[in-house]
Formats: sequence, structure tokens, C-alpha cells
Amino acid sequence: MDWLISLFTTTDSVAHIVLLYSFVIALGVLLGKVKIGGISLGVTFVLFMGIIAGHIGFTAPEHIMNFMQEFGLILFVYCIGLQVGPGFFESFRKGGVTLNILSTVMILLNIGVMFACYFIFFDTSNPINLPMMVGTLYGAVTNTPGLGAANEALASVFPPNEIPQIASGYACAYPLGVLGIIGATIAIRYICGVSMEEEEKKLEEAEAENPHAKPYKLHLQVSNVFIAGRTLMQISEFLNRDIVCTRILHDGSVIIPNRDSVLNVDDEIQVVCAEADAEAIQAFIGPKIEKEWEAEDVNQPMISKRVIVTNPRMNGKTLGKMHFSSVYGVNVTRITRQGIDLFASRNHHFHVGDKIMVVGPENNVNRVAEMMGNSLKRLDAPNIATIFIGIIVGILFGSIPFTIPGMPVPLKLGLAGGPLIIAIIIGRYGYRMKLVTYFTTSANMLLREVGLVLFLASVGIKAGAGFWDTVIHGDGLLYVLTGFLITIIPILIIGIIARIRYKFNYFTIMGMLAGTCTDPPALAYANSVCSKEAPAVGYSTVYPLSMFLRIFTAQMIVLFCCG
Repeated sequence: MDWLISLFTTTDSVAHIVLLYSFVIALGVLLGKVKIGGISLGVTFVLFMGIIAGHIGFTAPEHIMNFMQEFGLILFVYCIGLQVGPGFFESFRKGGVTLNILSTVMILLNIGVMFACYFIFFDTSNPINLPMMVGTLYGAVTNTPGLGAANEALASVFPPNEIPQIASGYACAYPLGVLGIIGATIAIRYICGVSMEEEEKKLEEAEAENPHAKPYKLHLQVSNVFIAGRTLMQISEFLNRDIVCTRILHDGSVIIPNRDSVLNVDDEIQVVCAEADAEAIQAFIGPKIEKEWEAEDVNQPMISKRVIVTNPRMNGKTLGKMHFSSVYGVNVTRITRQGIDLFASRNHHFHVGDKIMVVGPENNVNRVAEMMGNSLKRLDAPNIATIFIGIIVGILFGSIPFTIPGMPVPLKLGLAGGPLIIAIIIGRYGYRMKLVTYFTTSANMLLREVGLVLFLASVGIKAGAGFWDTVIHGDGLLYVLTGFLITIIPILIIGIIARIRYKFNYFTIMGMLAGTCTDPPALAYANSVCSKEAPAVGYSTVYPLSMFLRIFTAQMIVLFCCG
């Protein structure tokens, strides 16, 4: 039995360290799935298992835990950046601007309430209390990356042996943070007198009144003598709308047009356009007709084929510069990205992973498919080089010191902020640098979750030794109380303002509040009470900026106030 005892007590052996992390992560993930009142703590329970392991002395060398913590954090925030990057800048559109402003104000209110609680309830002469309140803040808003950023910033302010274990404050505030976010959104419903049925009805009416710019197929007969003898390019420029003509029936013969094809009166054409533009295009070209094109397609067999862009050389190229119609005699009529149908605009940038609908003669379509890649196996292979190139650049960027007057030490974005910003930029503009940023959802989630559990396990084990004294004999109950106040006060203020002042739909508000707190359980609850996509839209609109600000402000608070 000596070998078994040695396995659990020899803390510097590789087997012991792997065993420690495996136990903490496996048990944490399994227990995190247990639901109480329909709500579970999820993967964050790994933190609590780490605290228990550290409390009973099941630990590892500190330098090993530091490496696992920082490397896990880098993987986690980098994968988050790749995920939110494509939608980060697009979130600042009409409607989204207001939601993001409200989200930013709520983040500032969270910080304001934290400082108010700090000055009211705690001894400000104790240098440990403010860092512990920072941990409480990020537990209250259920934001683990912020905890990681604060931890890293503390390492640049405090001596190595005196770094506060703020995970204790995080752990105290987190459970009520999850419940408080959901409870506060329910409270807004009653305070504002919201009827769930009426909100659903308003969403249905809005969808009916505002057609989305999704692909729409029209069969038209050319009757406008003004366009007779003009090319498709000239007609498209005159309309000032994106329009794709996929087939022309002229003198009984079906042809695949290109931009130089000429239309004549009585020609029958098939076009694809944005749904909102269909009425104007029909009024300009001619009446809508019923047509079975396949029956007329006798001179040259044509097919429609969905092609997947997997060739890295196609990454970032625009549809208009590919000259599919003039060179290959085919047309791209639809593009699907992340399950969403997009209109095939000439300015569309191809990304690896896009699915395109190609129409034309079979041989030509097959040539285009070969050029675009169309290989599922390529998508299954992750682009590992892009990950580590981004991490290298992110670490270098995060290590650049910025001197700001009044700060005791130069500001650095660090191992959390640097990789996050670089990942956002690569996720959005990587194609310009010939970087393939496509990852399957499962691959991104796997790397992200592995990084998260390594980080949480390390933080929990390191905090475990002093956790009991902090909670029972220290200010643990105060952390719970102040965390609850930090959670609910800003949500109630911003939620009521969004409803009464800006008249946002209640379900959109629920998603916005969940996204600002980066809290998936709150989004899951919102989705369970709404049959529409409004909660998800609100969540995704504010999530990128909120995640960035949570991480950035964590470092600002520590460097400005704890230095």
C-alpha cells in the first residue's frame, strides 16, 4: 500500500499532480450538473472542489499551479475572443448601440456598488479588503475571466508571498450571483407590469412588419422597355440593390447569365434578391410569373449544389472579384454561415466554413466546388497554428507597458487582456492576414472548457488552505451580502430604465442583462420562457463588449486602487 500512499502524498510527482487535477475537475464537473430549483452552477463547481482539495491538504507545488492557472486562462480568453470576434464590431449597429451603452453603464454601476459596500462595511486601512471585494464583484456577476484578470494584475502589485486569494470572495458571492441575476430579472417583470403574452405578441408583429434581408427567389417576365438591350450590370447599378440573376429564358433557350448578359422585352428571368427588395425589383423589371425552370432546361443540364469553402486560399476573397458568372458560367445564389442564410452580395467576404449554393452546368459547378475546397475532412482538422500564433502575439501585446500619470506601475493588458484583444481582432480580420480562424463549435468549446477548468481548479486549490477561516471566522457572510447587493442593484436600475425609458421588449432586456453578466444560466432561463430569439439576440449583442470590459476593468481596479 506504500505506493498508493506515496501517490497521494508526494506532491511534486507528475502522477500526483495529474491525479489531483483529474479528481478536482471530474468531480467538479459532475457535481456542477446537479440542479437545485432548475438551476445548476455548471463548470464553476470545479472551483469549489478545488477549495475542498486545498483545504484538506490535497495540493501541488505552487509554481506548477501557477503555470496551470495562467495557461488555462490564456486558452480560455483566447477562445472566447475567437468566438465573439466576428460579431464584436457588428454589435454597434442601430439598436445595438443603445443596448451596449446600457450594458456599459451597468458594468460601471457594479463597480460603483462594490466601492460603496467596501467603504460602508469594511476596514479601508486593511490592504487585503479591497482585493477581496474585487473577487466578490466578479463572483456577483458570475464572470470568471474577470477573476483571472484581477488575479494576474494582483501579481504585479503584491509581493509573491502576499498575493490575496480573492477566489474566496468570488466563491462566497457566486451562488447568490446566479440566483440574483435571474431573480432580479423576474422582479423587473413585476415592477414594470410586464405581460409575457403581450411581449411575445409584439415580437411576432415586429417580425411581420420588418422583413429580414434574407434570400428571396423571383420568377419575372421583362416588360420594362427601358431595360431592353441593357446588361445585368447596368440594371443592377441603376436599381442600386444587390440582385443575382440565375437564369434567363430567351427565345425558348435557357442560359446561365453573366454580368454582361443583355435582357430583352418578354425574356423570362429567375432572380435572387433580399426579401425586402423583392417588391421594388418586381415593379422595375416586370410581373411575377409561375415557371418550372427545370422543364425548360433541355439545352444544357444544370444543377444546384451546396459547396463548403474549405480552401484556405479562398479565405477573405470577395464574391464580386471571383467572377463566377463570367469565367465559370455559374452563379452563387445563397451563402450560409453559422446556420444563417445570407444574401450573396458582391461585397461578401468568404470565410472558411461558409456554405454556398452554386447554380450552373454540372461540370462548371464541380470545377467551382473543387476550387473552393468542398472537403469536410479539412474542417474537422483544427487550425492549430492560428491558435498559437495568436497566443504569441497576444502575450507580446499584453506585455507592452503603458505609462499612465497617477498609476504606481505601468499598465499592462497582461495574459488575459492581451490574448483577448488579439483574438477578437483575428476572429474579425484574420482573413486579411491569411489566417484561417475557422474552428468547429465543438473544438472551440473543448479548448475553452479545458482552459477554464484548469484555471478554476488551480485557483480553488491555492485558495483552499485559508478559505474556511475567511468564510467562518472572517468576513465571509459580508462577502455574501455585498455580493448580493452588487448583483441586484445595477440589474434593477438598468432593467427598469431599459423598459420605461427606451421601451425595449422585456425578453430583449432579459438577454441583455444575462449578456452583461456573461451568465449562461440566466440566458437559459430567458430562453425557457420565450419562444422567440429575442433573449439570444439581446445576449449576443452585448456579450462581446461586456466580456471585454469585465476583463479590462478588473485590471484597472487592481492597478489603480490596489497598487
